[in-house]
Amino acid sequence: MAKRRWTLLLVPHGSEPSRIVEVSYGVLRVAASAAVGLLVLVLLAGYATLSHTTDLSRTLRLQQENQALAREIGELNGQLATLADTIGQISQRDARIRVLANLEPIDPQVQAAGIGGPAANLGLMGVTGMARRSAEIRVDLSALIRRANLLASSFREAADSLAYHTARLAATPSIMPTQGWLSSAFSSMRAHPILHTARPHEGIDVSAPTGSPIEAPAAGVVTDARWEAGYGNKIVIDHGFGITTKFAHASKLLVRTGQRVSRGQRIALVGNSGLATGPHLHYEVHVKGRPVNPLKYVLPDGVVTD
Repeated sequence: MAKRRWTLLLVPHGSEPSRIVEVSYGVLRVAASAAVGLLVLVLLAGYATLSHTTDLSRTLRLQQENQALAREIGELNGQLATLADTIGQISQRDARIRVLANLEPIDPQVQAAGIGGPAANLGLMGVTGMARRSAEIRVDLSALIRRANLLASSFREAADSLAYHTARLAATPSIMPTQGWLSSAFSSMRAHPILHTARPHEGIDVSAPTGSPIEAPAAGVVTDARWEAGYGNKIVIDHGFGITTKFAHASKLLVRTGQRVSRGQRIALVGNSGLATGPHLHYEVHVKGRPVNPLKYVLPDGVVTD
């Protein structure tokens, strides 16, 4: 059987003669296979080159991103350090405020729990590089948040305590109601100057000219402002916290029942109403219903003792 052959007629441009080329089928098949193989190699080479270029571009981009992250982490570390210093200063102020608020210092173990300790780093074993730095920032930030929450709680406690003590001080009868001289002291028993019988004297008597102003020794609410046998014109003020004050023998009352008064406000005028031998103020202080010596609450700068 004759071999299959291909005849190619080559017709050049111009005056050159045509050429006839005979190619066997086997040679043509080998040439076609070689051409396909060459094309595959070219495609593979192109793919490899493109892949390598893509990898280089991705690597460069990742390096740039890592550098940017490293800068950001460095800035965050600096900001965390500044924040830690600020919280440290606030903590020192908190300690002083707690002293002013009459509170105990925060227990060191509680402070350690708020700040964080070595246990916070146990999860970083074997972690290195950017991941470790990121984890350390999270640990530091969590510790600062705990410490800030602890300080916030401490400030609330101090504010409540200061508010209580401020109200308590405002309710404490700390000034003498009138200027004069002490004519009779607080006593569990004394001879009454008019009745001539032994009776408790549950306050002090301050002699002063008629019409001298009587001032509220602390803020409170007037619970009684009327005439009472023996006391004459009398005023009772409830200061809260179980403290009440009483003022007797006034010539005139300047406040009424239910009225709120402040420290230093005029509430009455000195007189000798009721059982009195002369113009004076009878002044009592009661704590939880029991009479106490008013001079224990105030230094009587304006009172002259006999």
